Amino acid sequence: MRTGSSVIQSTPCRSVARLSGVTRPRNVATAAGEMSPLEVLRRENELLKATVAEASASIQELEGSLSSSNVPLPQGAFAGSPASIDSRALAPEDYWSPTIDVPAGYVYEDEYGAITPVPSHDGTECLKWDDTLWSHADHFRYRWNILKNIRNAIDQNEGGMQKFSQGWKIYGFNRGENNGRTGIWFREWAPGAKALALVGEFNNWEPKEGHWAFKNEFGVWELFLPDNPDGSQAIPHRSKIKCRVETIDGTWVEKIPAWIKWATQEWNEVLFNGVYWCPDQVGAPGEVHPDKKYTFKYPRPPRPRALRIYECHVGMSSEEPKVNSYSEFRKDMLPRIRKLGYNAIQIMAIQEHAYYGSFGYHVTNFFGASSRCGTPEELKAMIDEAHRLGLIVLMDVVHSHASKNTNDGINMFDGTDGMYFHSGARGNHWMWDSRLFNYGNWETLRFLLSNARWWMDEYKFDGYRFDGVTSMMYHHHGLSYAFTGQYDEYFGMNTDVDAVVYLQLVNNLLHDLFPNCITIGEDVSGMPAFCRPWYEGGVGFDYRLNMAIADKWIEVMKHSDYDWGMADITHTMTNRRYAEACVGYAESHDQALVGDKTIAFWLMDKDMYDYMAAPGHPESHGASSPVIDRGIALHKMIRLITMALGGESYLNFMGNEFGHPEWIDFPRDDTYDPSTGAFVPGNGGSLEKCRRRWDLCDADFLRYKFLCAFDRAMCHLDKAFGFMSAPHQWVSRKDEGDKVVVVERGDLVMVFNFHPTTSYTDYRVGCNNGGAYKLLLSSDEEVFGGWRNLSKETDGDHVSFGGDHDRRPNSFLVYAPSRTCAVYGPADWADPEADRKPAGVPGLGVKELGPYYEY
Repeated sequence: MRTGSSVIQSTPCRSVARLSGVTRPRNVATAAGEMSPLEVLRRENELLKATVAEASASIQELEGSLSSSNVPLPQGAFAGSPASIDSRALAPEDYWSPTIDVPAGYVYEDEYGAITPVPSHDGTECLKWDDTLWSHADHFRYRWNILKNIRNAIDQNEGGMQKFSQGWKIYGFNRGENNGRTGIWFREWAPGAKALALVGEFNNWEPKEGHWAFKNEFGVWELFLPDNPDGSQAIPHRSKIKCRVETIDGTWVEKIPAWIKWATQEWNEVLFNGVYWCPDQVGAPGEVHPDKKYTFKYPRPPRPRALRIYECHVGMSSEEPKVNSYSEFRKDMLPRIRKLGYNAIQIMAIQEHAYYGSFGYHVTNFFGASSRCGTPEELKAMIDEAHRLGLIVLMDVVHSHASKNTNDGINMFDGTDGMYFHSGARGNHWMWDSRLFNYGNWETLRFLLSNARWWMDEYKFDGYRFDGVTSMMYHHHGLSYAFTGQYDEYFGMNTDVDAVVYLQLVNNLLHDLFPNCITIGEDVSGMPAFCRPWYEGGVGFDYRLNMAIADKWIEVMKHSDYDWGMADITHTMTNRRYAEACVGYAESHDQALVGDKTIAFWLMDKDMYDYMAAPGHPESHGASSPVIDRGIALHKMIRLITMALGGESYLNFMGNEFGHPEWIDFPRDDTYDPSTGAFVPGNGGSLEKCRRRWDLCDADFLRYKFLCAFDRAMCHLDKAFGFMSAPHQWVSRKDEGDKVVVVERGDLVMVFNFHPTTSYTDYRVGCNNGGAYKLLLSSDEEVFGGWRNLSKETDGDHVSFGGDHDRRPNSFLVYAPSRTCAVYGPADWADPEADRKPAGVPGLGVKELGPYYEY
């Protein structure tokens, strides 16, 4: 890491969060010698933010006292106060989610970790977490031996993982020298090709004598283009380019280079073109310029104890029916996400995909940022701004399959159906209509490992959600296969060991080079040791997506409220492997797509079109709907119980926090289902339902605002108490008659009354800790669209008393209204007036920033 003109002083500091004169440590400082300059900068920035917040709160207190005493305040009376900040100008997110500031001229650069050697054990270290896995220890030993052999071969033949994973510095286009001349090197692996030349705007699409590549003994085509006599590049920045290839059968085709860094489609053309992306100038830190390489300014945020993930799609994030841009997302969406209280974004459809309707899952150009949304440098600026706001940025990466598109993608590049893929039927996914990678192929490993590193190196992503991992790990791809939990289903002939070893390798690479990297695997099978570290013999992911929860909610919502099974719901929430972390979610993008329905639509359906006006607002015209009342109540309960029990982190898809109506439908033409051959009508290329209706959420006269407010309060409750990452989780009651669930998570006690009609007075709930409890959050608050039957404004102390109840050592009495959820916490950290203070989050009754505040 280096800095510009400013020097970061390595001095000890102690960061505090202080509001209304109460000081509480936020982080405990280490000695100066134990902190990197980046950590010192982060600590000093937090201290500065806390000092400004303290001064602002004090100013407001003084102004209030003077005003109440009828003392006139001259205009600008406190203009000379620290930073001239008026706390009334600060929003709650400025307290809860302070931005990161850096000195002028500061340049962020990654500090890489070292690649660790393969441990000497036999790959069964992960079995200590589950003794029953010893029955399949030989399988673990077998795949560990393959992993060791590959790592050894990479060390012996490629100079180690560090070098092997930087394939983009060799393949594709790179600046370099040849015989003392500066220019552009181009390399492409195409072993079956008979001839290969570069064509493009630089040579009017006709190769000249010096534009033909030569093939080496490894099937790699090489070409050097020296700079022009005036010093300019032989291929101008932003110019279109392709490979002209004579395939193995003698056919001439034009292909986009496999390692291309940008590809675009003209408005009047069907096919994409590769684009030579190599800006001649370097911008100042944080400068966004169309022809300058972006220089990162802000450090990566520290890895949080739990993720609150906002799953998003840049293209469909606009309120208007259009394809949104990286720049617009940076300006409009990132502040909205920060305000909601999420600490991570998971971005879909970044890798270039020729077919927009694939939601980004049919990738054609693996190293290219989607050009529909802007340039590579604009994407970098968007990520840098997210880091300034303290947001972790995860990428939805697709290494499970590739587009079959032979015109724009890497399929059939040299005329063979192999190369990066399996040949024949094994290389085709019959349901997805896509190509399947051969993870045992050397160049496939280089391509994919380099791709995983590329996006973190070049764009500063903080980690990945790996798509379609179940399809990767099994020869049957999880299709028409029901996993029952029997270990033979995971460790046997059905398992694609090459794919599992690749996943171990990529987790090894990412976690070693980027120690704070986060990887999430989309696995529906429940593969044991999936989230144990690779060095134990596990697959190596940090989290598994708890995909069963969303399916369970759809199943539950199809039944009468009286038939909802409390034990069934809580079992699905908590049915996960010990010591393997999960990301829970009630719904993701899958449930929002056309052909499915969001939770809001399942609950309220067509009534959302007519009865979403807020009660008492003139626009409501006195109309109401019991369907809407029920839907809003259950929507809040479903999301909170999922966050409370569904895993160690939580995910929400963009717009679902406010109950976005209808579905997502990408522009598409008529087509046929590849698995059934059935005709699928298109939508005429319309973008009408490929957007997010933020106007509904922001409208004061609509009920959508209530759901959004509850989601915001829910996220901030986790900021304050860290309940998702708390080791203590206990379901003390799942009463099928009362329809009540009582949950302990950390210091909190959560009470869910799912009964459609019955409310309970003096309902006794068990708890682990003794002492006094107070209401911190109630879904029945008016600001959440509730009836205020249970409100922090009127609820008093709940003093616990000893004695066994529901197998808990203590208990207290509560009022539990019908279709309401409530969260109780230590009385010392409750403040019914919290949301009327500068840092207040509407509806949340937490004192200050809570006892365990973390961004």
